Order: sequence, then C-alpha cells, then structure tokens
Amino acid sequence: MKRPLFVAFDGPKGTGKTTLLEAVTRALRADGRKVVRLCERKRDPNRGETMALVNALARNPSAQLEWKVCERLAESRAWISRQVLPNQPVDSIILIDRWYPSDAAFRRSVPFAEVLRLNIERQVQVPDVHVGVVTAPEISWARAAARTRGLGSTVIHRLEEQAASTAAFERAVAEHGWVLCRNEGTVEEATQQVVAAIYGVLGSSRQSLAS
Repeated sequence: MKRPLFVAFDGPKGTGKTTLLEAVTRALRADGRKVVRLCERKRDPNRGETMALVNALARNPSAQLEWKVCERLAESRAWISRQVLPNQPVDSIILIDRWYPSDAAFRRSVPFAEVLRLNIERQVQVPDVHVGVVTAPEISWARAAARTRGLGSTVIHRLEEQAASTAAFERAVAEHGWVLCRNEGTVEEATQQVVAAIYGVLGSSRQSLAS
C-alpha cells in the first residue's frame, strides 16, 4: 500500500474496544507488522471546548446543541486527518480508538446519516476497516460496573439507555457494512476475527495494485 491502512474501533461504552485494540496490536506486531495506535480524544486539539458542549448537552438536552457537538467533533477529525494521519509511516497499520462511527451509538436527536455527511463534507478520512465492537447491553453494563471509573459516560446513565445505544449502533453496522465483532467470548476469538478482516483488506489492496 502507498499509505497506512486505517482501522477504526467503534461502539458503545463498555464493550471492550480498548482491550481488543491492544490485543490486535500485539497480534499484528508479533506477525512483524508496524502498528501505530491512536486515540481520537487524545489527538483532538479542541477536546476541552467540545467536552464543555457535551456536558452542557447532558444538563440541557437539545437538538441544536447536539448538532454543535457533531460539528465540533467532525472539525477535530478533519484536523486529525490532515495533521496526524499523513505523518504516520506508509507501511504501517493505524489502529484508532473511536472515530466517527461511534457517533451512531451516542447521538440521540441527530441521525447518523447527518453525522456521516458532516464528516464527509469536511474530508474526514474514511477508515479502510470499520470495526464495530458490540456486546449484549447487559454484558457491557456489567463490565463497566466492574471498572473503577464505571461506564465513564456523560450521556448514558441507565441500562435502558445502554440498550438503546447498542441497538442504534448495531443498525448502523448493518446499514454501512462495517465489520461486526461481538466481543462476548474470549479476547482471543475477537482478536482473530479482527486480524482476519485486516488481512483481508490488505490482501485485496495488494491484488488491486498488482492488476
């Protein structure tokens, strides 16, 4: 490939995205691959201002404020797409913890189709592999409860909301043809599925270049 392979891990809270991303990183590196791990929130230059809007939205839900959050996130992703992603080694695999597909799990009044349009208009880089990590909401809720920080969500506070978030995300996965990874078994099983999907895209890219 003439540029890095870009892989996004997205989904509801507590589904094990970060743990899975770490396991996939180890598996790829063990196979001799150059892997770059990124986290959207840590690379977002406007994180503080955006989270202030998110907190205001949590206190006073409104479609107008949620739209502003979506715009700010899209603008930050556009900046990452211009300033961060092009600077990675061309022979690497970039794994990012959250990207715009995650909005499908958290947007309440803004349809994901509009979120997608915002990101495309701003030329946010489209992942080569979208990995949608899901579990039954009861499982992700229980996993989050076992963590020191809990669910760690500004907008989801009840199991019913977690269930709605999961259902919305699974619909988006089906509609957009993302890789659905049900992370309810062992990490090894989920890792094998994701690594196979990555190698499948890498293989297709090689064939395209050869032809």
